[in-house]
Amino acid sequence: MTVWTSPLGVRRIEFGPLPKERHTDPPAKWPPRLRQAVAQLSEYFAKKRRRFDLELDLSGVGSDFQRDVYEQLGRVEYGRVTTYGRLAKEIGKPDQARAVGQAVGANPIPIVIPCHRVIGSDGSLTGFSGGLATKVELLKLEGVEVSGRSPTSKVRPEVIPLDL
Repeated sequence: MTVWTSPLGVRRIEFGPLPKERHTDPPAKWPPRLRQAVAQLSEYFAKKRRRFDLELDLSGVGSDFQRDVYEQLGRVEYGRVTTYGRLAKEIGKPDQARAVGQAVGANPIPIVIPCHRVIGSDGSLTGFSGGLATKVELLKLEGVEVSGRSPTSKVRPEVIPLDL
């Protein structure tokens, strides 16, 4: 993973290593926000952290709608999943599940803004910017049972909340 920070906070997380020609500073010279982000992500992967306490820089996010989606995503608890439709309802746009899906897909700060916790209304995995294998591993790390690694694989048990 590559973590990008600005003076305002974590700006981007990308899957894959930073090209060697871009490495410039040893960890001891990293800015404090970068050190904090790397430390908290390390704790998450070691199962010692369930919530992140990081300043985020969403200045590059294009719309208030996306920011609303990311704010709501931040409320999805560790080890839980939600659906695009449920997120749309929770931000007051019940007919905008597809737009929510586009916003989730454009999330610049995956894991910290937990877009891996979003599944299809039928319990299927759908997609993930880091690839489905990564999504499966993140969900399993959090204790969510997943039946495979394809878009049609399901989160188990198949319990989807109903609006009653």
